[in-house]
Amino acid sequence: MESTILQAKKLQKEYWTDKNNKNLVIPDLDLQINKGEFVIIMGNSGSGKSTLLYLLGGLEEASGGEVLIKGDLLPSSQKENAMLRRSSMGIVFQQNNLIPNLTLIENILVSAFLVQKNRKQAKLKAINLMKEFGIESLQERYPAQVSGGEQQRCSIARALINDPDILLADEPTGSLNSSSTENVLLTFSTLHSKGQTIVMVTHEVEAACYGERVVYLHDGKLVDELAMSRNDPKQKKEKVLLNWLIEKGW
Repeated sequence: MESTILQAKKLQKEYWTDKNNKNLVIPDLDLQINKGEFVIIMGNSGSGKSTLLYLLGGLEEASGGEVLIKGDLLPSSQKENAMLRRSSMGIVFQQNNLIPNLTLIENILVSAFLVQKNRKQAKLKAINLMKEFGIESLQERYPAQVSGGEQQRCSIARALINDPDILLADEPTGSLNSSSTENVLLTFSTLHSKGQTIVMVTHEVEAACYGERVVYLHDGKLVDELAMSRNDPKQKKEKVLLNWLIEKGW
C-alpha cells in the first residue's frame, strides 16, 4: 500500500519585483509524493522547478498553501525547519557546496555531527557511504583535489549521512561531464532501488529517465505527469519521454 511522504497543498510562491508589483511564480499547486518514489520535476526555464523543490524542502517560505512531511506540516519557524531538514531531508545542489578547507570525510561529518551524538558511529557511517559510492580512498583529500563527479558523490553522501526520509536534488548533474553524470545517476538509481524517496529537478532527458514519474511544470502549474517503467530499455524511455516533452512545448 502506497503511503504519502511529501505533499504540497494549494502551494503558492510570489516575489516582489518592486514595491508595487508581484511575480506569482507558483500560483496554486498540488503534488503528492509516495514513499520510495523517484519523482522528476521538469519544465522550461523559469517554470518554477527549483522554486518548487526549495519550497518542498523548506529552503524557501511559501506565500500560501501547505507542505506536509509524513502528514505533519512543515514548521514555520526557521529553527524548527532547519532541525527537520537535518533529520528528515537530504539536499543535493548543482554546485556541491562543499567546504573547501575540509577534507571529503570532514564535509560529510559536518552534517552528521549536527544531529548525531555518537561521533565514532557517525564516522563509520561516513566511511561506509564513501565506500558505497566509490570514493573511500579519497577521505583525506580536499574538494579541489578530486573531480567534479567525486565532489558530487561526496555531497550525496553528506545528504544521506543522517538517513533522511527524502532526498531532494536540484540539477545534480548540471555541471558535470558525461562520465561523472552517469556515475552520479547510477548512484541515485541504486539508492532508489533500496527504497530511498528521491525528488530531482533536471532539464536533461537522459537524467530524467532514471526516475519513475515525471511531473511537468508550466508557469508554476503542474500541467501533466508521465509514469515510466523501470524495466523498459533506456533508449525506449528516452524516446517516450522526449516525445511527451515535445507535446508539452518543452
